[in-house]
Amino acid sequence: MLILRRAAPMAGALAVAALILSYAPPHTVGPPWMLALLGALAMLWVLWQPSTTVRDDVLPALAVVLAAFGLGMVARLAPALAHRQQLWILVSLALAIGLGPVFSHYRRFAAYKYLWVVASLALFAMLLLFGQEVNGARLWIRLGPIQYEPIELIKLFIVLFLAAYLAETADVIGNARPWSLRANVKYLGPLFVGWGASMAILVVQRDLGMATLLLATFATLLFVATRRVDIVLFGTVLFALGALWAVHHYPYASARIAVWRNPFSDPLGAGYQSSQAYYSLAAGGVFGSGYGLGHPEFIPDVETDYVYAAIAEEFGLIGALIVLAIFLDLVRRLLATGLRQPDLYTKLLATGLGATLGFQVVIIVSGVIGVLPLTGITLPFISYGGSSLVANFLLVSLVWAMSARPRSTA
Repeated sequence: MLILRRAAPMAGALAVAALILSYAPPHTVGPPWMLALLGALAMLWVLWQPSTTVRDDVLPALAVVLAAFGLGMVARLAPALAHRQQLWILVSLALAIGLGPVFSHYRRFAAYKYLWVVASLALFAMLLLFGQEVNGARLWIRLGPIQYEPIELIKLFIVLFLAAYLAETADVIGNARPWSLRANVKYLGPLFVGWGASMAILVVQRDLGMATLLLATFATLLFVATRRVDIVLFGTVLFALGALWAVHHYPYASARIAVWRNPFSDPLGAGYQSSQAYYSLAAGGVFGSGYGLGHPEFIPDVETDYVYAAIAEEFGLIGALIVLAIFLDLVRRLLATGLRQPDLYTKLLATGLGATLGFQVVIIVSGVIGVLPLTGITLPFISYGGSSLVANFLLVSLVWAMSARPRSTA
């Protein structure tokens, strides 16, 4: 009975995934044994947990539904990349299963808080030495046939560090007077590693989107732990000044702002991608043109930057809102996991990871619909990209382990 109860959410998710992928263009996903293997790994993921605990098993189920929908969109938009996306889902599930026992002891991560900083700095150094520049931003490291985006791991490492540090110092920071320079510098110095990471990404990678994501997560954790609005505002102002400097010194950043302000001023040049996305959004209407019946392929890099525009065109406003509702439920469950925990470290860790995923969705969707300048970050689980898939599956797997509570024997 316990096994059936645990398997039920994932069984439903796999049924939805099978329905989604049945509409994929021929020969873009599969072969059948690969799909069966992915389904078996997804089921093993939720069953591979201690029998003495109960977890929020809807969390991994939602991740699988989103990943299956993303695979279906990649198969539709970039068929040549669909099999590679499948392999990344396979790797993500294998890592989630393999690291499951490690994640069950997540509280031990707090003892290695400075190790996460060292790991982040090491990845930054690798970017400086070996990073490849794509569309004006230094984002990727290539190791043979594998291309990886280190920032996807860095965003998790920063949350692990901030949660551990704030769990130890939140009371002292929260009670320090804003005008007490000595107290603030003593305890806030290491914290501004989070802000420094945002600025480093802005300068080294020229990636305003990921820098904004890290800053938003940093500010959220800092406020939740200390309720110090003055520190949050101070860090935000410093970041805004850095972003303003980047816009005036990096042509890539200034071009993004110009396109955001008026993409139709150069509709066949710099504004082509954004203008075509707006046409897709308008063409979708309320109900959409239907899967495979629209023309989102006119948008350059639609499978990465503008997959949400393709969703809106072919599934309409209703479909686009359903996708956002799934993300909303996923983020709500991530944050609720933190609220149920008795210790501050677990609360902050779950909050930071939930905020990271939530802000990432907000930033990329806002960029697609024109509320914010478009950035190079992905729509979690849905956009093409192995780095993002692996990082977000690990994020969900970690919080899923944190949701464990003793099983009632009554």
